[in-house]
Parts: sequence; structure tokens; C-alpha cells
Amino acid sequence: MTSIDSTETIATLAKRFSEVRAVTLSLAARLSEAECSVQSMPDASPVKWHMAHTTWFFETFLLERFASGSSGDYVPFDASYRVLFNSYYESVGEQFPRAERGLIARPGLAEVKRYRAVVDAAIHQMLADPELPPEALPLVELGLQHEQQHQELIVTDVKHALSMQPAGAPTIAASDSPGRDAPTTPAGWHAVEEGLYEVGFEGGKFSFDNERPRHRVFLEAYELATRPVSNQDWLAFMEAGGYQDAVLWLSDGWATAREAGWEAPLYWFQRDSEWWSYTLAGVQPIRWDEPVCHVSYYEAEAFATWACARLPTEAEWEVGSMFELSGGNFLESWRLHPEPRAACFGDVWEWTASPYVAYPRYRKPTGALGEYNGKFMADQWVLRGGSCATPRSHIRPTYRNFFPAPARWQFSGLRLARDRG
Repeated sequence: MTSIDSTETIATLAKRFSEVRAVTLSLAARLSEAECSVQSMPDASPVKWHMAHTTWFFETFLLERFASGSSGDYVPFDASYRVLFNSYYESVGEQFPRAERGLIARPGLAEVKRYRAVVDAAIHQMLADPELPPEALPLVELGLQHEQQHQELIVTDVKHALSMQPAGAPTIAASDSPGRDAPTTPAGWHAVEEGLYEVGFEGGKFSFDNERPRHRVFLEAYELATRPVSNQDWLAFMEAGGYQDAVLWLSDGWATAREAGWEAPLYWFQRDSEWWSYTLAGVQPIRWDEPVCHVSYYEAEAFATWACARLPTEAEWEVGSMFELSGGNFLESWRLHPEPRAACFGDVWEWTASPYVAYPRYRKPTGALGEYNGKFMADQWVLRGGSCATPRSHIRPTYRNFFPAPARWQFSGLRLARDRG
């Protein structure tokens, strides 16, 4: 029997399942079938693939284990999907090449939606089973958190694909602006005293395995900026020759920037001597008071050096974020673009100086789900705080996002830190 205290708790989980799954459909509803099928680069995936993969996750890790038909075994919707929509789970079996997901013409979008509907109905039926084992319920929650991660990836992947359309990119985000552009106010600094602090997740609610266990860290006295680096700050870096000064850059970063021809953040361009940016609400003039976004770790680190500061470690960020617990702008606003706010949460992910490695006493979960986070703990850097494409219910102070140093297509920005004394 399930260990959930009441059917109301299971009913709440079932309701949330429907709500989260509906958000994904809402994102896809703003796009044509062709726009749901395009893949603009190997790091991105088509919307259709995200929709099918998240469904595959529920089918593979829940229905195949806990649901049964009249024969006593769950019958998959389509056996070929086990390969087509497996992302990286070697324990499950073969995967279709990531860089070629845009070549998957069949199933079409309508069939993927039917796949989702069939699996959704089976999940609801499974949750209504009074004999459902208790270990199924945390996996439902994991599946929902996984889907919310892919909702953010849908936004970022679509933005990259639509920005490349020669006939002009469509508008799919809310076009309302939070107000007139204003000069960026100078950043202040939150002072944090040296001492022993606890970081990492603790409690009975959901967290990913990479957020645990909670542990102690010693921090030297430091200061954390009261707001993220703004577009105006970044323009000053550009006008000071920041993209041309090798001394500011890490060696790999300088080589990457030269090879890729970086001279500004991704999506910025000049027209008639004015700076503009592609957004999901269309091409817009740069708002100088907004947080800069779509910059790589390499660029963030170079800017921090130029500003006579540094990036915070993730422990410094987590401790310092307690000064800014108010929320920023998340997916639910449908602006899908950063707003000029100071909060540590929402609007832009913030690069830290910390490599993505395991916490002390971390143990990778067993089985296929042990591949979820642990095997990526190499050559990645931690980002914190969430973005304008992150669902509000998905973020928390201990959340650890991670990407390779050259990555720019995510809503990634930065907040400076500096030593005290």
C-alpha cells in the first residue's frame, strides 16, 4: 500500500501532473508544426522531441514498472520510441543521435500529442490504484521536475531556432514591457562575514540528488553585488575593448571567442549604430537596465576580471542569496525575457566560479536514474537562481544548474562578488 497519508495528497499530485503537462502543450501551441520540428544546432532539440522525451520518461520509469494491463505487463505505446526518445540513459538502451533529432519526421506532432494523451491517462489510472507502491510517488515528482527542466529548454531551444529564420522570426512571447528604459543604478554590495555556513538542500520536499547532502563550508569575508550585471554595464565592457583584450580572458575562453567571432552577447546586433537584440517578442532595442543574458562562462569571467571583481563561488552565491529572497520574473509571466530587477531568483541564471562536482558524502543513486545528474560532473560550471524561462515552482536557493563554459543559448548572466579586507 502507498505510504501517502491521504488520497487528498495523491489527488494533489495528480492535479499537479495535469497542470505541468499542460504548460508544455501551451508552449507548443504558440508554434507551427514546422517550428516544433526544427533543430538549429546539436546542443538544442526540437520542441516535438522534448514533448515526446518527457512522455517517454513517465512511460519508461513509471508505467513500465508500476502499471499493468490484462496480461500483467504494460504495453508501450510504440516500441521504437524507446530508442528515438531516450536522451542519455545507457542503462535503458540505445539512443538516437542527439545531433540528428531534427531528422525525426515521424512521429509527427499530432502523433506525439496522442502519445502524451495516452501516457497521461495511464499515469492518472496508475495514481488511482489503491495498491500503488509508495516508491512510485517520488518518481512521479521527479518526472514533473524533469518536465519543467525541459519546458525551459523548449524556450531556449526555440529562441535559438527562431532567431535564425531568414523570413523574420515570429513573436510568441508577451510583448508588454515592465516600463521605460532607465539608466542602470550603480550596484551596491551585501557584506557577508567570514564563518562556517551550511549549504545544500535539507528537508522533506523535493530536491535533485546533486543538491545534497547539506554540508558545512568555511567562507572568507566577501561581498555580493545587489543586482546582476546589466546591459549597460556590458556595453561599457565592450566599448573598453573587453572582447579585444586577451589579458582579461582565460586561455580557452580567448581561443573560443576568437574562433567564434564573439564581439557581443548572443542575439545582439547593430543597426544604424544602435544596438538591438532578438527576443521572443521580436527584435527589440536593447534595454540598458535589464540584466545582460546569453553570455558564456568565459565572457562572464572576463567581465569580472575587467570590473576588478570576480564571480562568486556557488556557496557564496547560496549564502548571499538570502538577502534577495523576493522572486523575479519567471516562465509564468510569458515575457520570456529578463526584467530589470535585483532579485537573485528569476530573470537570468547567474554563472558562478564553481565547477560542477559532487558535494561531500554524495552518493550517486543506483539504477538508470543514477545517470540523471552524477555522470555529468566534469567540465561543467554551476549556475544559480533560475531565469525568465524557469517555472517558478521549480527553483529554490539550493538548485544547481550546470553547463559547459562556452554555452550561450541559455538565459545566462552574472552577479559579481569581491573580497573584503
